[in-house]
Amino acid sequence: MDNIIATNEETEEESSVVTETVETDGGSGDTGSEEGLIFEKEDKAPKVVSPYDRPGKWYVVHTQSGYENKVQGNLAQRIQSMNKEDSIHEVVIPLENVVEFKQGKRVEVQKKMFPGYILVRCRMNDEVWNVIRNTPGITGFVGASNKPTPLPRREVENFLGTEGEADGQAVKRAKPRMGYEEGETVRVKEGPFADFSGEIIEINEDQLKLKVLVNIFGRETPVELEFAQVAKL
Repeated sequence: MDNIIATNEETEEESSVVTETVETDGGSGDTGSEEGLIFEKEDKAPKVVSPYDRPGKWYVVHTQSGYENKVQGNLAQRIQSMNKEDSIHEVVIPLENVVEFKQGKRVEVQKKMFPGYILVRCRMNDEVWNVIRNTPGITGFVGASNKPTPLPRREVENFLGTEGEADGQAVKRAKPRMGYEEGETVRVKEGPFADFSGEIIEINEDQLKLKVLVNIFGRETPVELEFAQVAKL
């Protein structure tokens, strides 16, 4: 029996050697097979999955500002109580990462991308329209009042991102927004211009600095400030 086992092990070793020779031997002339073997060894990029490709279409629904979470819950309850899970698939509040400065420290927080709006993925018909439109806190659809307009692919992916099918992780879309925009008026919190207000005319995200037009002695003067030195009004 020991001899049989040893013979099997030797056979397996020989077989593995032959396999390696076939895979690495470039003299066989079979270029197509060789390329196929190389292709199989390469890491395959994860397939990108778009929320646009899920069943139904995405619609923008207007809500009372500040009540997005409550409206989302109200609609979820109506969907369940009216057995509309097969027609209304998803209710989402789009969020984005925003960089803020708290006590001089850079903090990344999640904020609502569009306050006063939620996204609903559904198969729209008259019944579905009534279920959504008559939910407490919802004031209407974006688009014609009786014919909501579905979002195109590009906007859906901008609002909700995409995912890698292999690991389910969200694909990084863009670096976090700094929370300030050109043309926005801010208040200076500290430094020689503390308590002054001014308009942002330039943003340097790499250096975390802003240029703000501050009114000094009746003249608007551009002043360079760090993000931590200003606050939203």
